[in-house]
Amino acid sequence: MAYRLLLRRRLSAAATTVTEAPAPAPIPVMHAHGALDTGACSSARIRELGRLGRVGEAREVFDALPRRDIIAWNSMISAYCQNGMPDAARALFDAISGGNMRTGAILLSGYGRLGRVLEARRVFDGMLERNTVAWNAMISCYVQNGDITMARRLFDAMPSRDISSWNSMLTGYCRSLQMVDARNLFEKMPERNLISWTVMISGYGRIENHGTAWDMFRMMQRDGLVPDQANFASALSAVKGLGNLDVLESLRVLALKTGFERDVVISTAILNVYTRDESALDTAIKFFESMIERNEYTWSTMIAALSHGGRIDAAIAVYERDPLKSIACRTALITGLAQCGRIDDARILFEQITEPIVVSWNAMITGYMQNGMVNEAKELFDKMPFRNTISWAGMIAGYAQNGRSEEALGLLQELHRSGMLPSLSSLTSVFFACSNIGALEIGSQVHSLAVKVGCQFNSFSCNALITMYGKCRNMEYARHVFSRMVTKDIVSWNSFLAALVQNDLLNEAINTFDNMLSRDVVSWTTIISAYAQAEQSNEAMGIFKTMLCEHELPNSPILTILLGVCGSLGASKLGQQIHTVAIKLGMDSELIVANALISMYFKCGCADSHRIFDLMEERDIFTWNTIITGYAQHGLGREAIKMYQHMESAGVLPNEVTFVGLLNACSHAGLVDEGQKLFKSMSQDYGLSPLPEHYACMVDLLGRTGDVQGAEQFIYDMPIEPDTVIWSALLGACKIHKNAEIGKRAAEKLFAIEPSNAGNYVMLSNIYSSLGMWGEVAEVRKIMKQQGVIKEPGCSWMQIKDKMHSFVTGDKQHEQIEDIVATLKELYTLLKATGYVPDTEFVLHDIDEEQKESSLLYHSEKLAVGYCLLVTPKGLPIQILKNLRICGDCHTFIKFVSHVTKRHIDIRDGNRFHHFRNGSCSCEDFW
Repeated sequence: MAYRLLLRRRLSAAATTVTEAPAPAPIPVMHAHGALDTGACSSARIRELGRLGRVGEAREVFDALPRRDIIAWNSMISAYCQNGMPDAARALFDAISGGNMRTGAILLSGYGRLGRVLEARRVFDGMLERNTVAWNAMISCYVQNGDITMARRLFDAMPSRDISSWNSMLTGYCRSLQMVDARNLFEKMPERNLISWTVMISGYGRIENHGTAWDMFRMMQRDGLVPDQANFASALSAVKGLGNLDVLESLRVLALKTGFERDVVISTAILNVYTRDESALDTAIKFFESMIERNEYTWSTMIAALSHGGRIDAAIAVYERDPLKSIACRTALITGLAQCGRIDDARILFEQITEPIVVSWNAMITGYMQNGMVNEAKELFDKMPFRNTISWAGMIAGYAQNGRSEEALGLLQELHRSGMLPSLSSLTSVFFACSNIGALEIGSQVHSLAVKVGCQFNSFSCNALITMYGKCRNMEYARHVFSRMVTKDIVSWNSFLAALVQNDLLNEAINTFDNMLSRDVVSWTTIISAYAQAEQSNEAMGIFKTMLCEHELPNSPILTILLGVCGSLGASKLGQQIHTVAIKLGMDSELIVANALISMYFKCGCADSHRIFDLMEERDIFTWNTIITGYAQHGLGREAIKMYQHMESAGVLPNEVTFVGLLNACSHAGLVDEGQKLFKSMSQDYGLSPLPEHYACMVDLLGRTGDVQGAEQFIYDMPIEPDTVIWSALLGACKIHKNAEIGKRAAEKLFAIEPSNAGNYVMLSNIYSSLGMWGEVAEVRKIMKQQGVIKEPGCSWMQIKDKMHSFVTGDKQHEQIEDIVATLKELYTLLKATGYVPDTEFVLHDIDEEQKESSLLYHSEKLAVGYCLLVTPKGLPIQILKNLRICGDCHTFIKFVSHVTKRHIDIRDGNRFHHFRNGSCSCEDFW
């Protein structure tokens, strides 16, 4: 907590102040016309070192210059800006009293790249002279950071414009996906050049309107313009989006005619298009082999494509053929090796680089993070001779993604102390880290920092903020961020939709979903999940059908959610239909779907669970836990233990959930000795500390033997504080064994912890009524009334001919209620002749026996059984689901019904499955 408070204070300071390097005293500058040749060479060296990220060495060259011209100053300022150090650049800028207009433009661009729009604007406003280049640089700064409104204001205010001004504004509209505005501006341009056309082609590509992008390229040709390298690249990107290799071949013909295919840049761009299409990887290899000239990007592109395609050995073979083995190619292979888990090989290759550039260091660090080797990444990060913003962003993201969010926030603090402000990527990762740990206050402070550096308009930053505020349950801030976004992409809408769902705002989530201009599978998954969480199963299924009608194919999470819904409803036929969809889409063998199928079939009481388990090629701990828990629900204790032994033989280590399932299985099957052995085994053999759920199972086991007093003492001897589950288990044992004294003590504990839970009051009332203690029953009912506790009505439902039918206790509204009651009365007469005696102790009113029997007749499970006997063929099995525990009289009644009617009757109540067969129940009368 102390660490969090300290971090909050420091981040608060970071949000309001920007650390700047101390500025040297103003120095007179020698202008370029007086520079010596050595000065020109030094300036070129400074620029080269800056490009390589070796800023410290560049500064040494700069400081060693006996005389510095404006070119040297601008080169050094540019080096700082290129490497994310605009404050150091600003110090030099101030030292030469602003330099010339070129100096100002360099600094503006540097601030713009880092998203520090406010500082850029201060520099711009402070320039004594502003030419068109400076205006263009400021417009570009706004454009780069998504503030298209301010960019347009500045554009309209320009005293004069050149074609770069128009192209900058055009770029802004295209980057913000406002292609209608971009097209309008494009049509008004007094003149256009290749850049104008390239920006438009790329803009249409951004909104995935690749057909229009290709049309724009053809219109450009009709205007008589000959494409250059950048233009060809944008056209190739459009072709890639079209996914039409025939169009690519036609573009290659044009490249051949214009002589560009022999250009290594264009041919490499063609190769890049081939490699982006996994199905065309072999064609890409052939094209690569036919290339007349290759550069380092050609080799690295091929290595990266093969690595990404899972052909790491082929990637290594290409690398070995590379005559230069440039750092770019080594870095590409390092990335590929790390991606396929060969991190040690990646490290060996990294060590072979004599002077690795910052990109190579970053690739190795990212590789470690991808493989969960956080400490190794940090060790390498600490050894880096120089770092850029990507280095910091990679480390912060790695910490956040590997569950070490506190350290991610600490690294943000260290980054700021180093004199650099976080990049957009770093801020996004920090918001993710805050989401992970619910650090709302720190997240808000980092939000202020994002505003300070001018990243508040960026869609990535805004999307991360919406997610963070949603997870921290602050929808006011989430709405504020979403409403102020200039450009909302599909991720923005999905982030806001997910935030609403997480905060249980279903109606607003539905409205948001309905207002979305476009949706993807994530949108559908989120809204289906929302309905499922709200237990609106029919609506969830309806949305799924709409999704299919709109030709959007479901993903594994959607199928998993729907299978869960089917399991909760006990809708086995609907579950089988979802299973069929999964088979058609080839998803039934996916681990997450197969696990959901096992769970669904168990909850529906079907026998298909084990068949699916046997067919699975891959299993995880969740698979084993699901099948063990499923056996427990059905009272199949010995089968659960056998499955556990099978799990041990397979070398899978159990966890706490495994033992909850096992102990429940033992409790439901009456395997007391086995349960006690397993309880000891979890700590002795596996070092697992028992949780409240495990202790509750042990109380249940002791209660089964009738040792209610021993169960109570067991609770008092526990090393943990008992919770409601444990006291509930004791109260349940008291109900079975009619122990009012201990039952009262357990109930009083429960009343104190959860005073609004009607089930606890009903359980105690049942104990009192079974002993004829009507005064105590009345007292319990009085307490319930005083507390405003309302007993949840019993509800039972079943599926008959693809339709769900439901009944509530006391239901007299059903269209066939008279026939149902008549059937039940006939059964009463028949069953009494065979020994059934209605157990009126479960009626909580002190009324005469006939009234009590009549009250029992309208219990929801009896009405459901009566309806099934009326409308289903003789001998057909009956399956009913109930929201609460089945009462004792209904349990006895249904045992007799199963014997007299020779029907198999399965009832899933709020606790477990009851399988009634020929007058007996699988629970052995303990539930």
